Amino acid sequence: MTSFVLSLAVLTAFALIAGAIVLLRRGQRKQPVLMLILAAVMIGNVVIWSIPTPSGDVLADKPELPKN
Repeated sequence: MTSFVLSLAVLTAFALIAGAIVLLRRGQRKQPVLMLILAAVMIGNVVIWSIPTPSGDVLADKPELPKN
């Protein structure tokens, strides 16, 4: 399930980048810049969750914390 969420985040980031490029060509400034910032944040989150830890594990594969 985690890989699905990470994949969806990457696809959404690509869609945001494409939409921002279209809006920049139409002459808008504020909204496309915010879209690019959001895409960068989403890609950063995916990278953080995908980078191996020193023990070789990936944060995305860690089990959830037990619920009290």
